[in-house]
Amino acid sequence: MPFDHFMALALYEPGLGYYANDSRKFGQMPGSGSDFVTAPEMSALFGRALAAQLAQALQACESGEIWEFGAGSGALAAQLLTALGERVVAYHVIELSAALRERQALRLQPWDGRVAWHDRLPERIDGVVLGNEVLDAMPVQLLHWDGQDWFERGVAAAGEAFAWQDRATALRPPAGDFAPGTVLEIHAQAEAFVRTLAAHMGRATAFFIDYGFPEAEYYHPQRTGGTLMCHRAHRADADPLVDIGLKDISSHVNFSGIALAAQDAGLQVLGYTSQARFLINCGLAQIMQDAGLQERIAAQRLINEHEMGELFKVVGLARGVSLAALGFASGDRSHRL
Repeated sequence: MPFDHFMALALYEPGLGYYANDSRKFGQMPGSGSDFVTAPEMSALFGRALAAQLAQALQACESGEIWEFGAGSGALAAQLLTALGERVVAYHVIELSAALRERQALRLQPWDGRVAWHDRLPERIDGVVLGNEVLDAMPVQLLHWDGQDWFERGVAAAGEAFAWQDRATALRPPAGDFAPGTVLEIHAQAEAFVRTLAAHMGRATAFFIDYGFPEAEYYHPQRTGGTLMCHRAHRADADPLVDIGLKDISSHVNFSGIALAAQDAGLQVLGYTSQARFLINCGLAQIMQDAGLQERIAAQRLINEHEMGELFKVVGLARGVSLAALGFASGDRSHRL
C-alpha cells in the first residue's frame, strides 16, 4: 500500500483513524489527556494578533465571511469571532472529523447562527480562507534513494504487524542532490488541494500557517531521514507503523511547492515569512504589553526562535483583490521560496 493511502486511513478512516476517534487531541499538557498543542491552545493572543490581518483581508475582499479548514478544538475560531465581532457575518468550518465537529459546536455555541459546518467547498468563496496546521496533516508519498534508483516506500503486512516495503517508481523529488539511503516526502495531495481551492476562490485571500521550509531547505542533502513525525501524549516519534489510529502523523510542509501550485492555479502569493515575524507585524508585541504576566509568558512561545517562532511559517495567497498584507509588511521571505 502506498504510504499516502496508509496515512489517510490511519488519520481519517471512519471508526479507525486518529481524527475519527473521540480522544482529546489538543491541549497544553499531557495531564489533560491531549497529544499535542497548537498555537491557539498555547495563547489566546495568537487569534487576537491574527485577527488584525484577517480584518484587513476581509475589507479588501469586501466580505464578512471566513472559511477555516480543520478547526481543531474550535479555539482559533472562538478567538477570531471574539476579536472581529460584527465584522464576521458568517464563519464556515470545513471539518472531516465528526468527533471534532461536536467539540467545535460546543465551544462555539455563543456564536450559534453565525457558524456553519460543511463537508466540501462551495462553488465560490468570497472572503478569507484560513488553515492552521492543516497542510502538515495531508497524506504524503515517501521516496527512497538507494544511490542508484528511486523507490516509492509503502506499507506491507508482516504477520499481525506492518513493515516498510519499496517498489520502483517514476516519481521524483522536485529538487536536490541526495545521499544513498535518503527517505523524503513529496506533497502531491497538499499541492492538489491548493489548486482545487484556487478554482473556488472569487474575491478571496488565504492564509496557511504550518511548520515547514522552502524547497532548498526541505530537500537539503543533510536531511536524509525526511520530516515524517508522529505525536502522542506530547511525545514525538518517527514510526507511523505502530499505535496506528492512536497518534497523529504529520510531515513538514514544502512551502515552495505550495506557492508554485498556487501561482500555477492563478493565485497571487501575498507573502511568506516566519510565524514570529507575521505575528509581530500584526501587532502581537503591543497586545502583549496590555496582557497579564502568564499571558505574556505563553505568547512568548509563539515567537521564540527555538519554539514556534521560526519553525512555523505563514504563506498568504489571493485572487481578485489588491492587498499589501499587514503580516508580510516586514521580513517577507517570498524570494527564498
